Amino acid sequence: MEAIKLISKQGLRAEICSASRGDIGDINDVLRSGADSIAMIIPTSDLHLKYKMNKNREELLRITEKCVQYSKDHGLVVELLAEDGTRTNLSFLTEVFNASISVGADRICACDTVGILTPEKSHNLFSHLRNTFPKTPISVHCHNDLGLAVANSIVALKAGADQVHATINGIGERAGNAALEEVVMALETAYETKTTIKTEHLYPVSKLVAQLTGIPVQPNKAIVGDNAFTHESGIHTHAVLLHPSTYEPITPESVGFNRRLVAGKHAGTHGIRASLNLMGLHSTDRQLGEIFKEVKNLGDTGKTVTDADLQTIAENALEIPRNRPIQLNELTTIQGNRITSTASVNLTLNGKTIREAATGVGPVDAAMKAVRKAISPVESIQLEQYHVEAITGGTNANVKVIIRLRKGDRTATAKRIHKDIVMASVEAMLNGMNVLLANYQKND
Repeated sequence: MEAIKLISKQGLRAEICSASRGDIGDINDVLRSGADSIAMIIPTSDLHLKYKMNKNREELLRITEKCVQYSKDHGLVVELLAEDGTRTNLSFLTEVFNASISVGADRICACDTVGILTPEKSHNLFSHLRNTFPKTPISVHCHNDLGLAVANSIVALKAGADQVHATINGIGERAGNAALEEVVMALETAYETKTTIKTEHLYPVSKLVAQLTGIPVQPNKAIVGDNAFTHESGIHTHAVLLHPSTYEPITPESVGFNRRLVAGKHAGTHGIRASLNLMGLHSTDRQLGEIFKEVKNLGDTGKTVTDADLQTIAENALEIPRNRPIQLNELTTIQGNRITSTASVNLTLNGKTIREAATGVGPVDAAMKAVRKAISPVESIQLEQYHVEAITGGTNANVKVIIRLRKGDRTATAKRIHKDIVMASVEAMLNGMNVLLANYQKND
C-alpha cells in the first residue's frame, strides 16, 4: 500500500492500478493508496475453490458481486481477474464474468495462472470471451511455465483481447510472466502493429529493473539480453558489418541498445579488425593474422576473450607501447563493524595523481565506488555488468571477475584473476577503463 501511495503521488499520465484479493479489507487498502483502479483477483477454478478458498461456486459468485459493487460504490475502476481462469469450467467462467459485469466491472481478465495455455487453446478461449462479451474490454494475463506466455498473449490479442498484462524482463512468480519488451517488439516487427511504447527505452529500463530487483537477465534473452545484438561468429560479423539486417531482425538502437562484436574462438578477421578500429588500432594484413591466431588460441582454451585481452594481444603484435591512461598506485580498504566498508584509492590519470575515498556495502563495493568517484570528474564511465566466480577451491581460492563498462555508445569488457576479490574487481575495472580511454595517437 505504501508503494502504491508513492506511485500515485507522482502525477503520472497513467492509470495507477493496484492488485487486490476479493476482500473488503484489501479493497479499503487500495482506496487508501490513492490508486485509480483495482485488479481484483478472484479464484475461479474448482481446484482453487476446494483447496484454497474452501468455497463452492455459489459462494464465490456472491463474493464477486459484493466486492465489485463495493469497489464501484467507492469510485474505483474495476478489472476482474479470474485466477486460474484457464483451468476453470468455461460455462462457470462466463457466469463469473457476467456476475461482475452486472454490478459494474469495467474490464475482465482470464488469467493463465500456471502457464498451461497453448496458442490454440488461447485462441479458442479469447474468441469465446470476445463473442460473449462484445462490449467489455478483455485482458490476457499469462505465466511462462512452458515458455509460451508471449505467444499465448499475442494469439489472445488476435482473437479479440484488448490488453496484455506484461512485466519488464518477464519477471514474476516461478518462470515469470509475459515479457513486455518481447510482446511489444513482436507486435511492432512481426505483426507490423504500432504500439505507443517508446521502444528506445526498453533496454535501459530492463537494466534498471535488473539492478533494483537483483534478478539478472539471462544473456541470451530476446530483445534485452546481453547477447541479443552481440556477434562473434566470423560468418555473422562479416555480414553484419556489410549490412546489419543480415543477422538482426531489429536494430539495437530501436530498443536503446548497441551492437557488439566480440573476439573469441568463433571470431573472424573482419570482426576483429572492426573491434581494433574501435579502439583506435590499425593493423596490416600480416599483423591482423597474428592477432587472429592469438585470439583463436586463447578462445580454444575455453577462456573468455575480453576487450582488454584483445587490446594486449594487439599491442604486442603491433609492437606499440602499452597505453594505460589509468594506473593504480595504492588501494586501502577498511571493514566497518557492520556491513559498511570504506575504501581509498590513489590513481594516476594521464599523469595526474588523484585520491578519493568512498563507503559501500562491503570492501568490493566501496573500492569500486572510490575508483568511479576518482574518474567521474574527468571521464563519464558506467559499470554495466559485474560477474565473479571462484576458479579454484578452498578459502584461498583464485577468483575471476569479469566486468563490462560503458562510455557513451562504446562498451568494453575486461577480466582479472586474483586471490583477493577486491583487487580482482578493481583491476578488472581499471583494465576496462583503460580500453575505453586509450589514445594510441600519442604513440604515432
